[in-house]
Amino acid sequence: MTDLAVSAPTPDEAAPRAPISIRQVAAAVIGNGLEFYDFTTYVFFAVQIGDTFFPNPSPFISLMLALVTFGAGFILRPIGSIVIGRYADRRGRRPAMLFSFTLMGVAILGLALTPSYASIGVAAPVLVVLWRLMQGFALGGEVGPTTAYLVEAAPPGSRGIYGAWQSGSQNVAAIAGGLVGVTVAQIAGPAGLEGWGWRAAFLLGALALPFGLVLRRNLPETLGRVEAPSAVHPERPTIFAHGRIIALGVALILGGTVTTYAFNFMTTYARAHLHMSAGGSLGATLVNGAFGLAGVLIGGALSDRFGRRPLMIWPRVVLLAISAPAYVLMVRNHDVATLFIATAFLALVSNMTQAAVIVAITESLRKEVRGVVMGAIYATSVAVFGGTTQPAIEWLIHVTGDPLVPAWYVMGATVIALAASLMMKESAHRPQRAA
Repeated sequence: MTDLAVSAPTPDEAAPRAPISIRQVAAAVIGNGLEFYDFTTYVFFAVQIGDTFFPNPSPFISLMLALVTFGAGFILRPIGSIVIGRYADRRGRRPAMLFSFTLMGVAILGLALTPSYASIGVAAPVLVVLWRLMQGFALGGEVGPTTAYLVEAAPPGSRGIYGAWQSGSQNVAAIAGGLVGVTVAQIAGPAGLEGWGWRAAFLLGALALPFGLVLRRNLPETLGRVEAPSAVHPERPTIFAHGRIIALGVALILGGTVTTYAFNFMTTYARAHLHMSAGGSLGATLVNGAFGLAGVLIGGALSDRFGRRPLMIWPRVVLLAISAPAYVLMVRNHDVATLFIATAFLALVSNMTQAAVIVAITESLRKEVRGVVMGAIYATSVAVFGGTTQPAIEWLIHVTGDPLVPAWYVMGATVIALAASLMMKESAHRPQRAA
């Protein structure tokens, strides 16, 4: 079985364990990947979903209802993070990951198979909202246990690159979702997309369910491993003892969430506001995924070498500098080359912080509450800002007429995350467990 390459451990870390395999890493991150496949697919087919479940004479209202319904899936994330996170801290990472992934698969299948408004009336949008709520509950409990698992299972000196795959899986899924979207669009045509095309894309994603369950069922458990004390850990293993890291963590995840959802909105933005073709708009999604994956892996590896704080700070400084010029060029030029180049730079820089952030937060939490606290931090930030970012950007562009709204939105969130980054303690070279 092939293993991921790891960097040499630093002298102050515990003795290395055998590296976990690529299959085990894939099992841990497949749930996060499925979430972003679903996300990319939903955004790509937002117009068709709006027409199917929220028919309205105004295309803007129909699209907004579809986006707000997608946002409904974020409401139950904090509850899911607490329920499933506590289960992971008490019973183990593996059973928690199996439970959340099963719920996620059922919700995706439910959405794909729900009859249209024309067939069953108001029951259709009600069912869609219920499926989104179920998926939100599952996803809320997904990140805490899986991130804890990756940090606990990774060899010393390599937690950054292993943790990077938690965010990297999102980019892989975004690429897959974009490729599936364009393939289905080409095969089905405009009429077929309204009927069965968008449903087929979701069903293809649901094929990951049986494979994910088999992979996760065979994961070794990490909850019972003994950890060495760390200077960044609170002395008491209670949730309330982690107040500082919770506050900073919410601000850090806020920055990553807003940039992720704003840049994943690029397909809809390019079509609706830059008036580009479907092919060029989809290409932006693929560029975003590819350069986002490169950014998160580079950032994760560099954070193992230089520490978490530099990778949380300097890419955000660069992002502040390039966000407005990138959008100005896209709006001014209205061409595919500018769209792709700007998207590539924005995705690369913004994603370089992702692994450092998620690993630094996890490293700073005691194992006894790591699943629930990490999950709650992530779910709260994503619930508040992930579900609102795209509708808010679309609405602000609509009422102000300013196509640069995404840049201002990203820059505001980046300032908040940068301030939190400056207040974080370094955690990269602290021992996380005894040898």
